[in-house]
Parts: sequence; C-alpha cells; structure tokens
Amino acid sequence: MVKMEANEQVVKHQTISLNRRYKNNRKTILQASPVYIILMIYFIIIAYPLFWMVINSFKSTDEIFGNSWALPDKWLFSNYVEAWNTGISSYFINSVIVTVSTCLLTVSISALGAYGLSRFAFKGKHLLLIFCIGGMMLSPQVSLIPLYKLIQALGIHDTYFAMILPYVAYRIPITVLLIRSAFLEVPRDLEESALLDGCGTWKIFTKIFVPLNFPIMVTATILTAYFTWNEFLFALIFVDSESLKTIPAGLMQFRDALQTNWGVLLAGLMISAIPIIILFLCMQKFFVRGLTSGSVKG
Repeated sequence: MVKMEANEQVVKHQTISLNRRYKNNRKTILQASPVYIILMIYFIIIAYPLFWMVINSFKSTDEIFGNSWALPDKWLFSNYVEAWNTGISSYFINSVIVTVSTCLLTVSISALGAYGLSRFAFKGKHLLLIFCIGGMMLSPQVSLIPLYKLIQALGIHDTYFAMILPYVAYRIPITVLLIRSAFLEVPRDLEESALLDGCGTWKIFTKIFVPLNFPIMVTATILTAYFTWNEFLFALIFVDSESLKTIPAGLMQFRDALQTNWGVLLAGLMISAIPIIILFLCMQKFFVRGLTSGSVKG
C-alpha cells in the first residue's frame, strides 16, 4: 500500500513537471513568435530572387517573358552546357585565380600586420590603426582615376595583377582590424611560456596565434572571397583582354555575344553564384565563430 502511494506521488510529480515544462515551452514559443515571423519574412525577401533565377535558368527566352514565375514546361539543362561552352569556363577560371591569389595575399599580410599591432609597442602604432580605419572609409570609386594612372605607370594594366593588387589593398584595412581583435584575446601568459620554451616570434605566430584563431582566418577569407568574386568595376576597367576577364565583367560581353539569350545568361549567373554559396555552406561554422571572436576586446 505504501509502495503504491509512493508510485502515485512520483507520477503526480512527473505530471506536474511535464505540465510546467509544456507551459514554459509554450510561453517561450509565443514570445519568440514575432522574431520567427520577422526572420521568415527576411528569408523570403532574400531567397525569392535566387529562386526566380534558378527556375528561369532552365527556360527559354520566350518562356521567361511568357510566365517567369511558373516552373519550366521543359527543363533545359542545355542552358548550363551552352553557357559553360560559350565563355563562362574561361571567366570562371580567371575568377578562381584572382580570388584565390587575393585571399592568400590579403589574409597572410593582414595576419602579420595584426600580430604586430596586437603584440608589439612601437612609435606610430596608434597612427597606423587610424590609417587602417581611414582605409575602410575610402570608397574604391573615389580613387578610380588615380588608381588607373598608377596601374598604367606600373605597367600591369591588362594583367591579373591589375585586379589582385587593388583588391588586396582595399581588403587589408578591415581584415587587419578583424584579425587584430581576435589576437588581443590570446593570453600573454601563453606567449610568455612559449618564449621560455625557446620559441621565437615567428614560431609563436605560426604555432600559437594562427591555430588558435583559425575561425577568424576563415571568416576573413570568406569575406575577401565574396568581395573579390563579385567585384565588377575594377575588373571591367583595368582589364581589356577577353581572356583575362572575370565572371562579373565577362557576363557583359556574354550577353552581347548571345544576343540576350536570357535562359543561358541566367544559367551563367547561377554558375557564378554556386562557388560562393558552397564556400559559405562548408565554412559557416567557422564563419560564425570567427565573427564572435574578438567581440570582447578591441
């Protein structure tokens, strides 16, 4: 009898606990509902142009103008083959070369600069930080004419360097500040222990700072790759040869060459968007961690 009463008490407590948990969860959901609704609306606003581009990349031009929001009557996968063979393949390779080179140079130089600014004291340090902040405020369009003359004077016009060097120069300020904020969080005790163990400055940088701050390196790489891959103005003005054009600049010629075959053109746009989407999906874990690192110190 006593055992049955004890079991009833246990069941009663469990029921009360479940009811309380259910009420708390329901209350939490109701409180979070406005946030979810706003996020859903934001997702629709962001996703619908991509969805429109995807479905229309499988249509003919007549079908796109006839009913652009309906699913294709016949899925024309040949649009992608035609886009690739018409010229996207060479533009794609050029974009890969320019993007990879820019990311490597930008992240490497910025990491070294951030290490020096976060760990060494020297004259002009604060002035250099202000200079980096000023570099973020400078719009590329403002310096277009003097930059064009400088590239002509250096003799690198119509080469990969005409795109890579300006991209690196414009991405270094924000990347330095981003990585520096993460380097400031590394405990000095760890650095001092490495010095006592006989590690030099370079070894401390490569064996401690870089591995510990790998997420911020990935974040900087993604941001730089996104900027470089989609940059249009410099790629259009500083390069004249068709064989060196990247995807954004090349698609302008692509449109004229195809007499505005919109299905094939949209297929080319999808091909250009896929690498960045894949890069972000594969690296989103490091990207989020990298954005949160360095949020305490600055």
